[in-house]
Amino acid sequence: MSRASTDPASLVAPPAARAGSSAAKAHSDAELAEAYAYCTRLARSHYENFTIASWLMPREMRPHMHAIYAYARMADDFADEEHDLAKLDAWEHELDLCYAGNPRHPVFVALAATVRRYDIPREPFADLLIAFRSDVNFRGFDTLDDLLGYARYSANPVGRLVLYLFGYRDPERQYLSDLVCSGLQLANFWQDVAVDLGKNRIYLPRADLARFGVTPGDLARRTATPAFVDLMRYEVEVARAMLREGAQLNRLVDRRLRRDILMFAGGGLAILRAIERAGCDVFQSRPKLNKLDYLRLGLNAALGRLCV
Repeated sequence: MSRASTDPASLVAPPAARAGSSAAKAHSDAELAEAYAYCTRLARSHYENFTIASWLMPREMRPHMHAIYAYARMADDFADEEHDLAKLDAWEHELDLCYAGNPRHPVFVALAATVRRYDIPREPFADLLIAFRSDVNFRGFDTLDDLLGYARYSANPVGRLVLYLFGYRDPERQYLSDLVCSGLQLANFWQDVAVDLGKNRIYLPRADLARFGVTPGDLARRTATPAFVDLMRYEVEVARAMLREGAQLNRLVDRRLRRDILMFAGGGLAILRAIERAGCDVFQSRPKLNKLDYLRLGLNAALGRLCV
């Protein structure tokens, strides 16, 4: 993906389009196909775990998942890579045009078709932008509730978007999906404590640090002290409880989605086990899943079981 494609200047409609009527612009089948292909290329060029996840989706849903991912990926890059609030504002303007029926950027041409087909509301897309904006001016979190408030915007919308693709819109399923998404994000944060320190980010809540007698200076020394290990054990248990409760969602969805839920919830639980295998020392090396972990995940999901 070229840098020009993410520049807000490239998101401005050409003079001919601005001079036209206010009616929604119709896109040809070829233009729509190219827009989805653009999103697919972007999805496949980032993060192997997303590529694997997208293949778990039914074939007819993959282009729509790629469109959702491309929307979030580009916005995330504006925040994390470029720290550019203006580009996030321009991206939200494109989102507004998308919902007004006049998408211009290829991502939004594809996304508009996905939104129409599955009747997806604007809220989860807008919520992601709230999280990305907070990433630009990262200040950490005082309490676990504050951190979960961040996950409400950064992680939970993704799960809800997947539910919309499968036709689920009720509060009960959304609540359980939120638990899976927030729990998985916590697992990723605890897995990446050392990585995030390198980015001057501490996701561990300040109240929890104080409770266990761990200071930011202690973290900077990158040593798994007994106090730090106790802190991590506590945080791991919080995330584990969320994932286990949220995984009950698999009983409320059809077979097409059940396996995905078990894979994602089980994957989060496997990350937590990897942290424990490392003695909660996330500084020496990043805890990660091994081949046996992946085999267990796949086998248990295929059998309709949560890999705990």
